[in-house]
Amino acid sequence: MSGFRKFSKAGDLGYTSLLKGQRVPKYDPRVEAYGVLDEAVSALGLAKALSKNKKIKEIISTIQKELYGLCSELATAPEDYHEAPFKISENHTKKIEKFIDEFLEKKPLPSRFIIPGETPASAALDLARTIVRRAERRIHKLLHDGVIRNVEIGKYLNRVADLIFTLARFEEES
Repeated sequence: MSGFRKFSKAGDLGYTSLLKGQRVPKYDPRVEAYGVLDEAVSALGLAKALSKNKKIKEIISTIQKELYGLCSELATAPEDYHEAPFKISENHTKKIEKFIDEFLEKKPLPSRFIIPGETPASAALDLARTIVRRAERRIHKLLHDGVIRNVEIGKYLNRVADLIFTLARFEEES
């Protein structure tokens, strides 16, 4: 394991680094937001591992990569935002909407309340959806407080949660 540090101890006192090295408390609202997104990515990983549907697995992978990109956007301090390696755009949101439309053309969603747990994959997707919704709430707080300015992030996460709900319903049919 040369080159890999087992642990850095840098966060032992409750601080972490943003992308350019600025130190912030681990409870900083930005850190909280991208921490919740990290949880969503992991829950999506579980859903992907449980799914047997190749198309759904591919879509989940796309979402995971974009959510990690969004984490980097959130981990970029305002003064360095012009250098952010990734930024959510309207194109990302439109792509998610296209995925939703593709699935809904095949079959409309049920008009009843859904209780998660029909299949392992759909249950994992429903868990991921609720985590994305929590991230969405954290993001909107950051937007409303002026901490971040990219309003497309809120739109994107709203659509991602809708897409995950849609995928979960299709997993129940598998």
